[in-house]
Amino acid sequence: MKTIAVIGAGTMGNGIAHTFAQSGFTVKLIDVSEKSLDKGMQTIATNLERMVAKGVISEEEKLQTIGNIITYTDLKDGVIGVDLVVEAATENVDLKLNIFKQLNEACAHSTILATNTSSISITQIGAVVAHPERVIGMHFMNPVPIMKLVEIIRGYNTSDEVTKTIMSLSEKLNKVPVEVNDYPGFVANRILMPMINEAIETLYNGVAGVYEIDTVMKLGMGHPMGPLQLADFIGLDVCLAILNVMYDGFKNPKYAPCPLLVNMVRAGKLGVKSGEGLYDYSESKKAEKVAQQFA
Repeated sequence: MKTIAVIGAGTMGNGIAHTFAQSGFTVKLIDVSEKSLDKGMQTIATNLERMVAKGVISEEEKLQTIGNIITYTDLKDGVIGVDLVVEAATENVDLKLNIFKQLNEACAHSTILATNTSSISITQIGAVVAHPERVIGMHFMNPVPIMKLVEIIRGYNTSDEVTKTIMSLSEKLNKVPVEVNDYPGFVANRILMPMINEAIETLYNGVAGVYEIDTVMKLGMGHPMGPLQLADFIGLDVCLAILNVMYDGFKNPKYAPCPLLVNMVRAGKLGVKSGEGLYDYSESKKAEKVAQQFA
């Protein structure tokens, strides 16, 4: 594989593009919004600058990485001649199905189609394309350039050959791929999201405050980041979407989202990206250096 298309220039998409480009692949970064593409490329440049400052990469490697990325606002143009497409759009099943229907029309049947979904069925996504054996999940962790794990999810029809190819490719990115099967939440979020939801329930029930809950989990359980801070980092809307997928998939009340989580998302308090979630990240709170509580 030499040329990769990444759909979506948001947090996950630009991180995936960065990672492939830094490993020497030609990357076509696709988003319907020129503004999102500009923001995504600026994020990549900023992250590379940090790596240069830390001595992780050279200035030449930074420039080579940026030079490996080409941006597109038209999906059909962006996927011409690619060996692999990695879809990293918003965690919305209808949106993803629509994208894969477009990929089915625009890509050669030999092109491997991967999704970065954190919970949606690979089998369901594969059902809307010809040759569903080429559809697979590549669930990268955030921040993508740093986190080693890639959860490789096999759909019901995913072939052994495609799975082997994507496992090998992930290793070339200096990642650690782990193969899992296609059930709601897979492994990572099937375990993580109920813990986050229970932490929010604990807050909702008045057992303890945000900082206290996270401190218990950090110092008592050895977690590098408390579950409430992690929820803000992931995005409370994303947490809610994943819990809803698992609740719908399993019909088990243990996956039902906490009412506090539902109300916060309705109110637009989504975490870091909105400036407020379980913690306050607004300008007025920056002087308090909330993040330093976790140093």
